[in-house]
Amino acid sequence: MKYRLYIASLFIAFLLYACAKQSTPMGGPRDQDPPVVLEMYPTNQSLNQKPEEILIVFDEYIKLDNPNKNIIITPKVNKDELVITALKNIVKIELNQDLEDSTTYVFNFQKSIQDLSEGNPTENLKLVFSTGETIDSLKFTGKVNNYFPKRGFSYENVIIGLYESNDTTDVFTAPPYYLSQADSLGNFSIENIKAGRYRAYAWDDDNNSLKAEYKSEAYDFILDTIDIQNEVSGAVFNLSNADQTQIKLTRSSSSGGNYDLVLNKDPLEIELENERIGKDIFYKVADKKITLFSKEPIQDSVKIGVLLQDSLSFKVDTTIYAKFEETERRAEKLTYTVNSGKNFYQELFIELTFNKPLADIYFDSLYITYDTASQITITPEMLSFQDSMKRDQLNIKLVIPDSLNTDIFSINAADSTFKDIEGQFNEAVLAANYRKLKRETLADEISGQIIGGTAPYLIQLIDSKSQIAKELYITDGNQFKFELLEPITYKIRVIEDLNKNRRWDPSNYLENRYAERVFYYVHPDTNLQEIVVKSGWITEDLTIEATPKTGLK
Repeated sequence: MKYRLYIASLFIAFLLYACAKQSTPMGGPRDQDPPVVLEMYPTNQSLNQKPEEILIVFDEYIKLDNPNKNIIITPKVNKDELVITALKNIVKIELNQDLEDSTTYVFNFQKSIQDLSEGNPTENLKLVFSTGETIDSLKFTGKVNNYFPKRGFSYENVIIGLYESNDTTDVFTAPPYYLSQADSLGNFSIENIKAGRYRAYAWDDDNNSLKAEYKSEAYDFILDTIDIQNEVSGAVFNLSNADQTQIKLTRSSSSGGNYDLVLNKDPLEIELENERIGKDIFYKVADKKITLFSKEPIQDSVKIGVLLQDSLSFKVDTTIYAKFEETERRAEKLTYTVNSGKNFYQELFIELTFNKPLADIYFDSLYITYDTASQITITPEMLSFQDSMKRDQLNIKLVIPDSLNTDIFSINAADSTFKDIEGQFNEAVLAANYRKLKRETLADEISGQIIGGTAPYLIQLIDSKSQIAKELYITDGNQFKFELLEPITYKIRVIEDLNKNRRWDPSNYLENRYAERVFYYVHPDTNLQEIVVKSGWITEDLTIEATPKTGLK
């Protein structure tokens, strides 16, 4: 019987192909109509079907747009075995695998099938059939948010997946059993689900692998197993990046008079325990490596306790015996970067970052110039190191009174102003400019309240370059205020800092811990995050509503 249906469908396809609509002649009106389905095998909503291939016939010539990505098939099949082709007005999918018994299959073609002449995609094209006696009809719906959306991010690349509760795979190891893609607003719906218990995930599938890359792709998960016996709605996912690799010390060894600790990832927190640390032994961190420097060679090994912690709170707690030997190796040159080009009002903040710990600063060649000939001497009181055990980030802070009616202030340092721990001097001359803003050009205030969250809050004012322009930390209450602002466009980002460590903490999948919530001000009328401020303006009574927590409502 199936064989006769198959032959009949091929015959119908042939006849339809013979009379298929031709493309629009040159010079005629543009074709804006999507292809129309004339016949499907198997037919939509049919039962007791186990086809070896699927045929869809259209009323005009068609083409495929990345079918392996854009055609969503649930429950999962082995996509590597599929052969998907388009010949004139017919799409053929060769399955090359057995389908499960008593299972409803959904082929969601989205915008993968387009007409040949203008690329108009088919609309809402799905093929649903069952290998058993019934069509499964349960749904799982909800919304996806993104805590830190990057430039070019699109919710339409986000996959929402369900894994059977007894499945030994997960979002990092294999594609899900059921899946769907979010729409442009982050809403999603997985349909035709079989009753059962599932684990739910969402991830930004950049590489189209149908599983999450935990080092590079933002994702989220619902901790509790979801029992789907009826329609489940209101699910929420909040995407963020979190490298689930546990931090490890892979090796430690001497290196040209210094001592290196090589790691598998960069640490977030470092504690080195020895009384010489910060006195005559200092360190720097770069490229998954901690390098220890000593002012002088040390004959015996130095016992140092090492406690490292990554962003997921995984730790390394060990002891090393560092050697600082005589060496004939030529020391690396001392280099630096500077935060030049910043605007400021009254308080000038300069940040110099060096490639090695500093040993000495010669102040006679370090100064601020303004008005072509005038200068301000930089004194030790104006300087501080971000971390005295590293001495590689130098902060210079001074107050410029309004009486100095000059726009541009420059920091200057001659060569040999800075000397590092290996005895090397800077060879490059330092000259970096900063622009002083006038009081009358500033916006007076941005203020408002946060609702739906729990203090403490870390509140960040983000400029148009995605940099943090100002930051507040509120331990109690829900009111915030930023004052004396450069008149540009901002966003306001709020981090719900429940563990009070004054930073955002990512999710930890292995320990079943959600990421700390992040939410933004959104204009109630335009639904935009941007806030345009102008000179002399007061922007007040803003309300920032907390993003719903991950999970089910």
